[in-house]
Amino acid sequence: MAERVLAAVRTAPSTTEIREFAMPDVPDDGALMRIEVAGICGTDVKMYAKPPFGDPVIMGHENIGVVERSGAKFRERHGVDDGDRIFVEHYVGCYRCEWCRIGQYRHCENTDWRTNADARRYGYTSSDKPYHLWGGFAQYAYLPWNAVVHRVPDTVSAELGGLVTPLSNGIEWALVDGGVGYDSRVLIQGPGQQGLSQVVACKQAGASLIIVTGTSRDAARLELAKTLGADHVIDVTAEDPLERIREITGGTGVDVVLDCTAGAGVKPVLLGIDALKRREGTLLIQGELAAFPDFPVKKLTEKAITIKSARGHSFRSCELALAQLASHRFPLERLATHTYGLADVDTAIRAVGGEVGDGVIHVSLLPWRDL
Repeated sequence: MAERVLAAVRTAPSTTEIREFAMPDVPDDGALMRIEVAGICGTDVKMYAKPPFGDPVIMGHENIGVVERSGAKFRERHGVDDGDRIFVEHYVGCYRCEWCRIGQYRHCENTDWRTNADARRYGYTSSDKPYHLWGGFAQYAYLPWNAVVHRVPDTVSAELGGLVTPLSNGIEWALVDGGVGYDSRVLIQGPGQQGLSQVVACKQAGASLIIVTGTSRDAARLELAKTLGADHVIDVTAEDPLERIREITGGTGVDVVLDCTAGAGVKPVLLGIDALKRREGTLLIQGELAAFPDFPVKKLTEKAITIKSARGHSFRSCELALAQLASHRFPLERLATHTYGLADVDTAIRAVGGEVGDGVIHVSLLPWRDL
């Protein structure tokens, strides 16, 4: 094993440097993962342009790799061996607090860099912290005793496994938070990696109607949505989406709206409220709405709408995502559109942000390519 590790380190807004780190010593309850694929999503785009803190950070929170070296206690705790391919969630909980005790480690303050200066979370933690390798844009990542680890089925390649995070989010948000199930009618706004993952989750759950909206720039993605199981797609720049939804549903509306248009402003939220059925629909939203002075509270209460927020995934959703990938029931490999090497992190992030490249859906960073 090499004595040095190469990593792409964010040193300032929209600035990355390739740096070398010493190979860390692995304690009996820790491990070292040789990273094969680090997925890139919209959160990376935001954090790259406007870092939430100034420390040098190895980004990358969607990480697949192989256990390179591990201690006996780590292997016993996690049920893995050296050489196993694993998916590591970005949360690193304390396993002492109330949230961790009930399995909701994603809410643990030990993972929240906004409230805990010493928090550990892959892709968010300063590379100045002990063990240094806290992100996927590197050749190796360090795994402490409290890393959340999933074994990847043998039939799932590393690059396909790179889709676990968006797919697990789609399962969590659509099925758990949104309550989509058999015979549900669903509107999915935005055909990006999250929206397309939700198409798969809703189809697998037995939804009877899946409608996906996008813009003229999303033409290829909308076609892929139909391949994955969407019944109707709507180009909101070419027709009135609400009128078309009412036409499709016979005027009754949908049961659940899943908004995957983070950064698109208030229009999708307003459309979602209008598109929901007359009583007791569910609207799930993500992203930030900086200002919403005319929020239609009266309409919300009259229709008895439930609003839920999309935040991360659970252990169970990751396991379901891996099982879905292993089934090969859907052509999910078509979501994995672009790959880049470690030296091209800047280009890879800008590709996800829509600045470069064509037909970009999910981008994978391959730390060992071109080295």
